[in-house]
Amino acid sequence: MTYLLYVAAALAEIAGCFSFWAWWRLERSPLWLAPGLVSLVLFAWLLALVDTSAAGRAYAAYGGIYIAASLAWLWLPEGVHPDRWDLAGAAICIVGASVILLSPRTA
Repeated sequence: MTYLLYVAAALAEIAGCFSFWAWWRLERSPLWLAPGLVSLVLFAWLLALVDTSAAGRAYAAYGGIYIAASLAWLWLPEGVHPDRWDLAGAAICIVGASVILLSPRTA
């Protein structure tokens, strides 16, 4: 379930940030900012749902998922194919996030 929350949070964050990118860099209408702000609020809410005792650990593990989701965004909405180095880096990040998420913790 945690991975699904992270993926949903990543998509919400990327969509929200992209709305600002579109407004600022692609010269789209300022109306793009409204759904972007809603998406960023959704991102924060989803990340807060992660079941962990330490916010910093949740954010650290999220970072790996965010990197992989960003490359998926690069490929699907933007039409730029990630290269082998992008994919290798994302795989390393997913492994790192998994170590943080799945490591046994002592009380």
